[in-house]
Amino acid sequence: MSGLDWIILITTLTGIIAYGLYRSTTSKNLDGYFLSNRSMPWYLILLSIMGTQASAITFLSAPGQAYSDGMRFVQYYFGVPLAMIVISIFFVPIFHKLKVFTAYEFLEGRFDKKTRTFTSSLFLVSRGLSTGISIYAPAIILSSLLGWNIYWTNIFMGGLLIIYTVSGGAKAVAYTQQLQLLIIFSGMFIAAYMMVHLLPDGVGFIDALKVSGKLGRLNVITTGVNKNGFDWTDRYNIWSGIIGGFFLSLSYFGADQSQVGRYLTAKDISESRIGLLMNGLIKVPMQFAILLIGALVFAYYLFNPSPVFFNQAVTGKIKDPIASQRLLDIEKNYQELSSHQSSLVREFVQQPKNVKLADEIRANQKGLDETRASYKSTLKAALPAADVNDTNYIFLRFVVDHLPKGLVGLLIAVIFLAAWGSIAAALNSLASSTMCDIHKQYAKTTETPLQEYRLSKLYTLGWGIFCIIVAQFANNMGSLIEAVNILGSLFYGVMLGIFLIAFFFKNIGGDATFWSAIFTELLVIWLFLKTNVGFLWLNAIGAIILVFLAFIIHATLWGINRSKS
Repeated sequence: MSGLDWIILITTLTGIIAYGLYRSTTSKNLDGYFLSNRSMPWYLILLSIMGTQASAITFLSAPGQAYSDGMRFVQYYFGVPLAMIVISIFFVPIFHKLKVFTAYEFLEGRFDKKTRTFTSSLFLVSRGLSTGISIYAPAIILSSLLGWNIYWTNIFMGGLLIIYTVSGGAKAVAYTQQLQLLIIFSGMFIAAYMMVHLLPDGVGFIDALKVSGKLGRLNVITTGVNKNGFDWTDRYNIWSGIIGGFFLSLSYFGADQSQVGRYLTAKDISESRIGLLMNGLIKVPMQFAILLIGALVFAYYLFNPSPVFFNQAVTGKIKDPIASQRLLDIEKNYQELSSHQSSLVREFVQQPKNVKLADEIRANQKGLDETRASYKSTLKAALPAADVNDTNYIFLRFVVDHLPKGLVGLLIAVIFLAAWGSIAAALNSLASSTMCDIHKQYAKTTETPLQEYRLSKLYTLGWGIFCIIVAQFANNMGSLIEAVNILGSLFYGVMLGIFLIAFFFKNIGGDATFWSAIFTELLVIWLFLKTNVGFLWLNAIGAIILVFLAFIIHATLWGINRSKS
C-alpha cells in the first residue's frame, strides 16, 4: 500500500477507537453496560442490528460468492422480512415486559434453570466460535494480500476493538456501529462506482449487467428444481431462502443474544419494533447491492485480464519446479482464453441480440471455469494443506490491484470496521449471557452492582481473548460467509424450537423441552455430518422436530404420572 493508504487506514481506525471511548460513559451497573439503560432510539437500534449482521465476512466473501456462483445467495435473506414481523408481534413484547437482560432469562421462568442453561450454552458455543471466524476472515485475507503475519493480524484485528468494547459496553458498540456503517457504505459505493468507471470506453453499467446475466451471474431467483425434481442439496433457491431462511432469521433475531441484546436497548416496545421492521425492509436490498458488486467485478474481468487464482500468497509457496511449470502452463492457457473472452464480450456489447455469439461466450466461460478448477486441483496436489478456495480473496484482490491510491486504504479500513461492528456486539452479548445466565445463576457469592459491572468487563475481555485464540486455529473453511451461516444452522433450529414451545405451547414443561432439545441437537449434527441436506433446511428441521418430540415426551410423561395417580 502507498503512504496515503496507510494514513487513511490508521486515521480511520484510531478515529473509531477514540469515538468509541468518547461514547463509553454509562452507568456502572449491568443495565448500563449491557443495555445502555434501555434508552436507544429506533434508528440506532436499526444501525446496531445491521452493524451486527454486516460483518467483514459479508463485504469480503459475498462479492466473491456472486463472482463464483452468481447472485442466488440473496435468496438466503428472503425469510428476513417475515421473521421481523413475527418477532415484533410475539417476541419483543414479552422480552420488554419482563425487562430481561438476556433472551434466556425468560426460559427459566417458563421452564426451569437447566433449560435456560442449556440454551444459553448453545448460544455461547455457536457465537463464540463464529466470532472467532469473524476475526479470522479479514485477518487471513489481509495477511495474504499485504504480507502480514496471520497470527499478529488476528491479535491486531481483535485487540483494538476490545479496547472500546470492554470500556463502554453496549452504548459504545451502538454509537460506533453508526459511524462504522456510514464509512462502510460510502466505501462500498465508491468501489462500485470505480468498477463501472474502469470499464472500457463505450461499455456502461447496463452493458456489464447484460454480459454478467448471459453468464449466469444475475441468477437472483432459482427454484431448486432440476430434471430429477426438487434438489434438497441445493443450498440457495427461493424455497430454502423463504422457509429455511425464515427459520434461521427467526432463530437469529429471536434466540441469539447478539441480536436480542441490540433491540433490548430500545426505549420501549415501539422503538424495538420499528428498528426490526426497518431492518426487514432494508436487509434484502442491501445484500442485493453487495452481491451486485461481485457481479460487476465479474464483468470487469470479462473485459480485462483476470487472475486464474486470486490468493497469490498460496501460489508463492510452491517449491516443486514440476508443479510450478504445470501451473504456469495452465495460467498461460487461462490468459489466452481470457483474452479471447474479452474480444467476444466486446463484440457482444455491439451485437447484444447475436444468439450465436452469446452461446460462444458461454462455451468459452465454461472453458475458463474448467481451467480455474484444473489450476486449483494442481495447486492442491502440490500443497495438500493449502486452502485453494479463493472466493474470499476476489473482491479485495480487485481493490488492491486496480483502485487508485487512497481508496485502497479506505476499503481496507472498511474491512476492519465491518469486522469490528459485528465482533464488538458479539463480545458484549457473550459477556452478558455469561454474566446473567451462568455466573449469577451458579456463583455462590453476591456482588454489588459496581462489582457486577467490573466483572462483566472481565468477561468481555475473556471472550475477546477466546475469540482471538479460535481465529488462530481457523483455516481451510472455504467461503467464510457460508462457514459462519453453516455453524449457526447447527444450533439455531434447536434454540428456536425451545422458544417456540415457550411462547406457543404453554402445556409443555421443562423436562420434555430439555430432553427433546438434547436429542434434536444430536440429530441435527448427525444430519450435517452424514447427509447432503442444504444447511438452511437444518434450521427448520431442528425447530420442527424439537417441537414434535417435546409433544411426544410430554404426552408420555403425562400418561405415566396419570397412571401413578
